Amino acid sequence: MLWNSVVTGHKLARCMIILSFFHINIGNVNTGQGSQNQDDMHAIYDSQLDLREIVFVIQSQSNSFHTTQAERRRAELLKQAESLTKNPPLVLLLHSLSNNEGDWSILPLLPYFSKSFGQNSSWIIFLEEETNVKLSKLVEVLTKFDWRKELFLGKPLHDEESTIIHHYAFAENPSVFKYPDFAAGWALSIGLVQRLANKVRDEPLKSDFTIDLKHEVALYIWDNGKGPHLTAVPELCTYQEDSSKAQHCATTLSSLPPLCGAPVNKEDIFVAVKTCKKFHSERVPVVKKTWENEATFLEYYSDHADSSIPTIDLGIPNTERGHCGKTFAILKRYVTDAVPKTSWLLIVDDDTLISLPRLRVLLSCYEPSEPVCLGEKYGYGLSQGGYSYITGGGGMVFSREAAVRLLNSGCKCYSNDAPDDMVLGMCLNALGLPVTHSPLFHQARPDDYARDFLAHQVPISFHKHWNIDPIAVFNKWLKNDLEATVADGLDKSTKTEL
Repeated sequence: MLWNSVVTGHKLARCMIILSFFHINIGNVNTGQGSQNQDDMHAIYDSQLDLREIVFVIQSQSNSFHTTQAERRRAELLKQAESLTKNPPLVLLLHSLSNNEGDWSILPLLPYFSKSFGQNSSWIIFLEEETNVKLSKLVEVLTKFDWRKELFLGKPLHDEESTIIHHYAFAENPSVFKYPDFAAGWALSIGLVQRLANKVRDEPLKSDFTIDLKHEVALYIWDNGKGPHLTAVPELCTYQEDSSKAQHCATTLSSLPPLCGAPVNKEDIFVAVKTCKKFHSERVPVVKKTWENEATFLEYYSDHADSSIPTIDLGIPNTERGHCGKTFAILKRYVTDAVPKTSWLLIVDDDTLISLPRLRVLLSCYEPSEPVCLGEKYGYGLSQGGYSYITGGGGMVFSREAAVRLLNSGCKCYSNDAPDDMVLGMCLNALGLPVTHSPLFHQARPDDYARDFLAHQVPISFHKHWNIDPIAVFNKWLKNDLEATVADGLDKSTKTEL
């Protein structure tokens, strides 16, 4: 349900704003913490920006792990605010704002933001679950900007070359267009929110597919040059919070891992590789030379049984487009005694490059008893009641519970060559099961992503062998140089990203 209560009275006479700060803990005034609180108080007082004028939206997801992460982030923000003022900002969790599956794409929610906060707020600030905020510093930064203007703030990313995931936009000069790195946080002035909300109401959103949300949001705001470009804010950062480079930052990424325990065992994951006869000699050898040996249970599924690999013929003919028949045959085989019983099923293409040790670390954060469907989330027709799905090339991960529910629902392919990932998305949507996004899965090659975006990741997968040396790409980006065998998982640099 949408939040119906609107915070009122935010913009009282600015000369009275100091009254908001009389509730600082005076008992700490002689301590380092108390001194810091006083400095923070003066920074906010001098800024003439009331914290109640800021609405934070954490881009949360409806999965128990992600909900916990988002709640922790909200609690940290409110704790900082409590030390500064009795009137905290509003902190919303995106997944709880409505029952509309497509609201993770942000744009459909703009009318709600405008109606609920347009009269009493100055900024809507979006954060990812792992984005740390130094609240006093952020307020100091925001005061440099006039919220009455149409402003779009963030840490800019740009493409080095035109890329399929951005529909080859700005092909002549891809670097000219900037879009925000969501991990650093990004902000919209309320004036911009109000205009965009009117546009969303008056003009139906046109894009059928949501592929890279940060790029598509920036394109919508830019509106072919009629709207604002992204304004670069150096204090919105993706450095680790304990980095010496982060001293000037208002936002950082956590240097601590989620408390998820040890990586799942190799024996808990069954890996299904989709292939076909024409790629047996071209793509399968790459899998064998890179990541196959990290899998305890792995089978290759093809349209031709080849004992030298070996491959299994599921009786589904190969199709040029879509592999729905093959994927559903894999799901059915997974829940039978034909394969070892595991908690997790990973389905990948024969040209998917993946780090199974890193996947095992990530999966330690999820409960296999829940219907988990994990990967890189795309959307189809989200503004018109569409659905989300896991794009297949980056790898699709299903808990056993999710696989059982999918099959028990009677959901099936309308043809063998239907797009398997999209059909599965329709099924999950009909069942009310969430699609869980991880930015560590990638549907395309490393060159198709902004360099600064990948710089703060420890990626799990990439896809496609087109115009690359796939073994070299695997060795550079995914080769396991970090053992995942100890109880506390990978070392500090990898843990931070999970």
